[in-house]
Amino acid sequence: MVAPSPRPARQLRRRGRGARLGADVCAVLRLSGPLKEQYAQEHGLNFQRLLDASAYKEAYRRDMILWGEAQRQADPGFFCRKVVEGVCQPVWLVSDTRRLSDVQWFREAYGSVTQTVRVVASEQSRQQRGWAFTPGVDDGESECGLDNFGDFDWVVENDGDEQRLEEQLGNLIGFVRSRL
Repeated sequence: MVAPSPRPARQLRRRGRGARLGADVCAVLRLSGPLKEQYAQEHGLNFQRLLDASAYKEAYRRDMILWGEAQRQADPGFFCRKVVEGVCQPVWLVSDTRRLSDVQWFREAYGSVTQTVRVVASEQSRQQRGWAFTPGVDDGESECGLDNFGDFDWVVENDGDEQRLEEQLGNLIGFVRSRL
């Protein structure tokens, strides 16, 4: 399963009221993990600090994006292959798929079991969560590469209406469970 946002990913795995898919069934994978790890190694940086939403990461973000694009040009499936290595759960939620080449790789590698999920939120909702547009970064392929991709299997609206989000996630989880 491919999804571009970590917040609903956490909600898919939540336990308790309205139990979700647990960690024994669902692995949340981040393509940015192997990218940031390799970038940190090659540039002598702190990998853990590149994973958080900090000024440290932002200082390297633009160069890291360019470096990642060069890696993908040389081998479009490099980060996809790295992120799935050794994963044993039957459901994979790739929370930060942002490029058509990533979707194509998963569809080619895993066929019809791949489900694409687009999580959308208004700019106003995103700003209320602390997002601020950064020119040259937030308008690049790493952030907008799937904006014109119209072939999503699921679209989840995440504008702050918890009841609507629960309903949409319930439908998605029901679908996933029907395929296990």
